Amino acid sequence: MSTMKDFKAEKPTWCPGCGDFGVLNAMQRAAVSLGLEPENVAVISGIGCSGKMSQHFGGYGLHSLHGRSLPTAQAVKLANKNLTVMAAGGDGDGFGIGMGHFIHAMRRNVDITYIVMDNHIYGLTTGQASPTSDIGSTTKTSPHGTVEKPIEPLQLALSERCGFIAQGFSGDTKHLATLIEKAIRHRGFSFVNVFSPCVTFNKVNTYEFYKTGLVNLDEDEGYNNADRFEAMRRVSEANNLVVGVVYEDPAQTAYEDTVYGYPSESLVSMERGLKQEEYDRILAAFH
Repeated sequence: MSTMKDFKAEKPTWCPGCGDFGVLNAMQRAAVSLGLEPENVAVISGIGCSGKMSQHFGGYGLHSLHGRSLPTAQAVKLANKNLTVMAAGGDGDGFGIGMGHFIHAMRRNVDITYIVMDNHIYGLTTGQASPTSDIGSTTKTSPHGTVEKPIEPLQLALSERCGFIAQGFSGDTKHLATLIEKAIRHRGFSFVNVFSPCVTFNKVNTYEFYKTGLVNLDEDEGYNNADRFEAMRRVSEANNLVVGVVYEDPAQTAYEDTVYGYPSESLVSMERGLKQEEYDRILAAFH
């Protein structure tokens, strides 16, 4: 039986107090709670402070290119369906250069979990405005305040009918771990956005800011997270400052269960290469 120690790898190098420590801890807790083993888990990360997640989480890991964690994670899952695959990235990585992959990953619905550490800033490159920075945010690239409208990840995911949408806070790792666990259990693409404060470059969206302003939908007995339009309304009313399972549609069918010709056996365990008769058949088709 796995323990937290089994999912620890090299010592994290984030700034002291970085929200990503809480996300790493929650991912490890979720893996232990689900009874997973390190050799059956793969974490694929992009570029940015959060890109180190694949090195700090004990298991298989791959540090991919900027904004490319999702296509890589989907390829890993489709090649080895027995792996639990998590993609990890930041708001700059995922909602900037990686936005196109995010949209298509939701509509494709491969059975992976995508965890985004949203700190409303580019942390690794020392404090530029990111796609989720609020209007008026003063940064190195917006000294007079950013004028661009921020991406709203939850509303975007809801509009794309993503099958599982949750939002957590790295200052509450226990709750965040339960959200990640539910996301992994969901069959299909799961999205978990996490408010993960950058203590070095963002002095507005701090731990104190979130501790006093978040609405926990999981504690609202009257909230129906199976109603997508209700989810849109509640998220909008709270100005996106919600945590919990925002929406879940268990009736959706994962890509692997619908695509024609997808084998029941994992591709990595199948015999590779063409037999001579198969090669001859393909070649004859072009004569």
